[in-house]
Amino acid sequence: MSASQELEQMATNYAKEAVKLDKQGAKGMAITMYQKAIEALLKLVHLYPDYGLNKIYIQRAMAYQERIKILQGARTPEPLEEEKEEETGTAPTPSKVKATFDDLVVKEKPNVKWDQVVGLEQAKRAIKEAIVYPVQRPDLFPLGWPRGILLFGPPGCGKTLLAAAVATEIDATFISVDAASIMSKWLGEAEQNVARLFASARKTAEEGRPAIVFIDELDSLMGKHSNEVGGETRVRNQFLKEMDGIIDKGKKLHVYVIGATNKPWDLDWPFIRRFQKRILVPLPDYHSRLQMFKLYTSNLELAPDVDLHELARLSEGFSGSDIRDVCQSAHLRVVGEFFESGQAKNRLAKPRSISMDDFRQILEERKPSVSVEMVALYNRWFEAFKAL
Repeated sequence: MSASQELEQMATNYAKEAVKLDKQGAKGMAITMYQKAIEALLKLVHLYPDYGLNKIYIQRAMAYQERIKILQGARTPEPLEEEKEEETGTAPTPSKVKATFDDLVVKEKPNVKWDQVVGLEQAKRAIKEAIVYPVQRPDLFPLGWPRGILLFGPPGCGKTLLAAAVATEIDATFISVDAASIMSKWLGEAEQNVARLFASARKTAEEGRPAIVFIDELDSLMGKHSNEVGGETRVRNQFLKEMDGIIDKGKKLHVYVIGATNKPWDLDWPFIRRFQKRILVPLPDYHSRLQMFKLYTSNLELAPDVDLHELARLSEGFSGSDIRDVCQSAHLRVVGEFFESGQAKNRLAKPRSISMDDFRQILEERKPSVSVEMVALYNRWFEAFKAL
């Protein structure tokens, strides 16, 4: 076992012991164990500053520190919500699995319609062919259908929105996962959580309802790492195994994995291969930008001189989130001016309308969040790996 693995195992053991003592009410000993877990985690971060899980380790160290503060305080500490399974190696009960996934499953299904996804016609068509049509008429697909869909492109261009829209379209259970969720609140459970995640999705599909597992920032889990620490290799292998299980063409279950990433070039080839559909979600074109300006200004008071067509032209290279920020900034500019003038004290007074000059000044002060060089990188990767 390497030094890094020993440190990770040490942190895991200290954390488990701390939780056990905490539940027994042995506050002093629990505090000591939490402190030792924190020391081990911070030592890991110090020794491996470029390791992808450092953010999670720091989050856990901070959480343990908060628990120490509670235990040192006068008030009675609240019960911990931690791992429910005893260390017996037995499978968890369904109720325990459900508790594990409370922070993964979106309780209220996404309410995003296709018409709310502005532009992205090529991406929408590819997703409909891969997911919507097979759900509606599985009998028309004797060769099966894609289960893995990779959405990649600049940040803020609608990848999450696309996943939510297709979940609404097929009335699917939508399981949204990020790196912190998969790697678990507690060290040492990540690969089990991957297995439980897919088991939950399969169970939903077996009961007759499609399931979509949406993994944001896929590269942070499935990317190339020169110095993998501890259980990360096992997690990646478990994910590959689960993906192979749902891709099996002999099975007709409607379980889909939609991965989103801003850094497709960081993904390992074994993961790229398992996403049969690889779809570029690009920056919006002129028409899409115009529609976005119309959408984001629909509830704003605009002056007659505001020309949305001109704004769409001036915002070339901006992402969807950039355009939303421009509209928000223009509105905040007017509202801020209104408050500074003292008129806000009069409840009947209202801010002035947003003028074209307000938008122009915002556009002069802002630059697109995606550079020309980054766009070229996405296009090159798309040409090398595209699968629509």
